Amino acid sequence: MKFIETRGNDGINPLETTFSEAILSPIASFGGLYVPKELPDLGEPFLTKHLGSSYKELASDLLATLDIDIEPSVIAEALSLYDKFDDPSNPVPVVKVRDDLYVSELYHGPTRAFKDMALQPFGVVLSSLAQKRGKEYLILAATSGDTGPAALETFKNRPNVRVVCLYPDGGTSDVQRLQMVTEDAPNLKVIGIHGDFDDAQSALKRLLSSESFNAALRAKNIELSAANSVNFGRIIFQTIYHVHSYLELVRQNVITMGEKIYLNVPSGNFGNALGGYYATKMGLPVEKIIIASNENNVLTRLINTGRYDLRGEKVVPTTSPAMDILISSNVERILFDFFGAVRAKELMQSLESNRFYALTDDETMKIQGLFAADYCNGAEGKGYIKEAYDAGYLMDPHTATCFKAYDCCATKSLKTIVYSTAEWTKFSPTIANALTGENDINDIDALNSIAHTANISIPKVIQELFSKPVVQDTVIDKENIEAEILKFL
Repeated sequence: MKFIETRGNDGINPLETTFSEAILSPIASFGGLYVPKELPDLGEPFLTKHLGSSYKELASDLLATLDIDIEPSVIAEALSLYDKFDDPSNPVPVVKVRDDLYVSELYHGPTRAFKDMALQPFGVVLSSLAQKRGKEYLILAATSGDTGPAALETFKNRPNVRVVCLYPDGGTSDVQRLQMVTEDAPNLKVIGIHGDFDDAQSALKRLLSSESFNAALRAKNIELSAANSVNFGRIIFQTIYHVHSYLELVRQNVITMGEKIYLNVPSGNFGNALGGYYATKMGLPVEKIIIASNENNVLTRLINTGRYDLRGEKVVPTTSPAMDILISSNVERILFDFFGAVRAKELMQSLESNRFYALTDDETMKIQGLFAADYCNGAEGKGYIKEAYDAGYLMDPHTATCFKAYDCCATKSLKTIVYSTAEWTKFSPTIANALTGENDINDIDALNSIAHTANISIPKVIQELFSKPVVQDTVIDKENIEAEILKFL
C-alpha cells in the first residue's frame, strides 16, 4: 500500500510513501494528511470467507490484503492485545436495541472507550518501528477525552517512545481526567491547557509541522509523530470493526450477505466515520453513513448545506464532551477523495485563513450521496438515554446522539449499526441525571447511583481511579506548550 498527500506534493516530500513512513511522520506537504493511493475491493468473497472468523483473524487478513509494510509477527503481537478486552473471543459485541437498530459496542478495552480499538495495536506497531530504526520518538496526542487515556495506556513503558498528551482543562469528564493524570510511567507527560480541544489539536498540528520544534527535537536525537487520527495508523485499525459489525449482523441472521445497511456514527474528529467510509469504499454494502453530532454541529451543517463556517463560533461545552470539536481534521481526507488535492488544499487553506469554506452545489450533492447528518442536544440525548434504559439498554450520551440521527436520517427500511464509543462509566453524572433526575452530582456518586439503579457493578479499573494519586498536575496556557514539552524531554 502506498500513500499520497491530500494537498498535493511540495517537491520536497516523496510523491508516494509507505505505511510505516506515513505513520511515523503523519503531516504531509502544505500541512496536509496522508491517504491511501488506492484501496483493494474486498468484495463479497472476502466477507463470506470471514463469516466464521474471529475478530483477530478478520483483522489479520484485512491488514494483509491492504499490504502494509509491517512484519506479520508485529501485526500478530499488536492484535493479541484484543485478548485483554472483556471477551477475547468477541471484543466488539453487536447488540440489538430496536427491531432494526443494533449497537456495536467499541468500549470493552482497558480505558472503556472506542479509542482502544485502534490505539492498543497502534502502540505496538509504532514502538516496534522505533526500535527497528534505533530511534527515539516523541508521540503527541491531543484529546477531547478518550484519545488521551487510550494513548497513554498503550504507550506506557514502551521502549523508544515518549508521549505528551494535551487535554482541555475542565473539558473532559472526571473519569477521563483521572485516567490521564494518574498515569505515572516515566515516558508519559500529561498537560492540561486553558482552552478547548480545538486549541489542543491546533497546537499539535503546529508542532508537527514546526521546523524549529523539530530541530530542537533532532538536537536531542528525537523524532516526532502523533497518536491522533491525523495519523493513518489509527484509521486503518478503525476500518476493521465496521467490517466486523456487518458480519455480525449476517451471523445473527439479521441481514443476508450483500444487503445494504446504515452506519450511524457519533462524530467529533471524523476518524470513526472515516473508517466506515474506507470500509464502504472497499465494498462493504452501505446505503449511507449517518453522522451524529451534538450542539457543536459543524458536520451537520457541512453535510446538509455544504458550508463549513466557524466565523464567530466557539466550542460549546455539552453532555457529550468527546464531540465538543469544531475543526474535524479527518474531513480533509473526504474532501481529497471526492474532489482531489487541488480543491482539498484550497478548501482547507480557506478554513485555516478565513475559518470558512463553501462547497459548490454539485460538491454538496456528491457528499450527500453517501453521508447524512443531524445533531442532538443534551436534553434530547438524556431522553434517549432514559428511553433506551427503560427498554433494557444502558448507553452513554455520545451513543444517544446516534438515536436522534437514526430517527431523522434513516429514511429506508434498512438495518442500522450505531457505534457506541464509550461505556456508561465515562459520563456517569449525565446518565444519572437522565435516569433519576439527580443534579450537580460528582462522578463517584453518580457511578454508585447508576450501579444501584441498574443493579450492575462498576468496573474495577474505573473504581480504582478515585483512590490513585494525581501525579500529572501540569495545567498551562496554550502559548507555553512547546516550552513545557521541551522541559519534559
